[in-house]
Amino acid sequence: MQRFVDVKILKILVGEATQHQGRPLYEAIVSEARQRGMAGASVARGFMGFGASTLLHTAKILRLAEDLPIMVEIVDTPARMADFLPVVEAMVEEGSIVVQDGQAIFHLPLRIRDVMTGNVATVHAATPLPAVVDLLLNREVKAVPVMDGNHVVGIITGGDLLSRAKMPLRLDMQTQLPSDLRQAQSQCPEFSGLTAKDVMTSPARTLNIKTTVLDALKIMARQNIKRLPVTADDGTMLGIVSRTDVLAAIARASAVAERLEILPSGVHATAKDALFPDVPTAAPETPLTSVLEKLIASPLRRVVIVDQDRKILGIVHDWDLLRRFVQQESPDLVSRLMGALTQREAVPPTLEGSARDVMASNVITAKPETPLAEVIQTLVDRKIKRIVVADDDGRLLGIVDRDAVLKALAAQ
Repeated sequence: MQRFVDVKILKILVGEATQHQGRPLYEAIVSEARQRGMAGASVARGFMGFGASTLLHTAKILRLAEDLPIMVEIVDTPARMADFLPVVEAMVEEGSIVVQDGQAIFHLPLRIRDVMTGNVATVHAATPLPAVVDLLLNREVKAVPVMDGNHVVGIITGGDLLSRAKMPLRLDMQTQLPSDLRQAQSQCPEFSGLTAKDVMTSPARTLNIKTTVLDALKIMARQNIKRLPVTADDGTMLGIVSRTDVLAAIARASAVAERLEILPSGVHATAKDALFPDVPTAAPETPLTSVLEKLIASPLRRVVIVDQDRKILGIVHDWDLLRRFVQQESPDLVSRLMGALTQREAVPPTLEGSARDVMASNVITAKPETPLAEVIQTLVDRKIKRIVVADDDGRLLGIVDRDAVLKALAAQ
């Protein structure tokens, strides 16, 4: 049995002859609602009515029959209605707007509209690249759409900055740097004379506002895309959705959904179905130079610290190494370490210490039989990209990351 959910009921009362930008107002409102992915809208034509002017409008009076009262009714969730209401208020200059509370059962798929981020940082094609990087760092976001008016012409991601602009360090590692070094990242010589247009991926893949979360999941998994701008039917950008947004939505839905058809087919998979077994490992006494070499050679950018029986003792991330030498206030070594992490320089031979000195001993793990929905919830709640999988005795089996989870969920 489906549950009733709280909704808002929007009623807009206008005259049939009222215009908005050269078209009937009621038609413009319905079109706007459709473009923005509202659940639905209906229009009713009245036989008689009057408004603030007290002028009677009725089908019985032929000369006024062309301006009969019109009611547009839209029912949707409170969050969606809160976003749409300012749009309607700006359109209705003559008429009435009524909002009521109600309850309803929605037989609708989960759409991107429900999970996207609406307040999006954007740049123009001519924006200087240092300003783009400053924006990304200050807003702590990993991608920025490039705009021409209200339309997306490209997108700049952290990967674009590394590959096309030769940025010295990944965006997600910038927080480990002291403020002076972090500022230097946006002013590096490689950026001189470059603009957003020079490094953006164009054309940018986008999602329509009415795209379902399941369809977005498949697109991201098959095309290996982490973030997608969301647009209305006319191409106007309305938001952006990330891989994490999609996974979080699926995790929430799997916890409360009564109709399994709103969930992806792979939701019944387990951690072992998304397992990446080729995980670099090291002993606690392994020198840091060797740990760094293993980090650079693996796409996981992690080394799991184990004993001789492969029991998990800790984990080392690439930013653990960076943090250690930042704290030692050794600018030259930090610079060389950054060069090694971006594979532009050789591993410094003078790194002192061992894996034990930098490893995190509190390792978040999952069992191989852990449902994928639980794995996703852990990734989202802990704000981590990867989770270590261990057997009942705490021995390392592999790692599951977001990309593997996305592909497992999308599997038919």
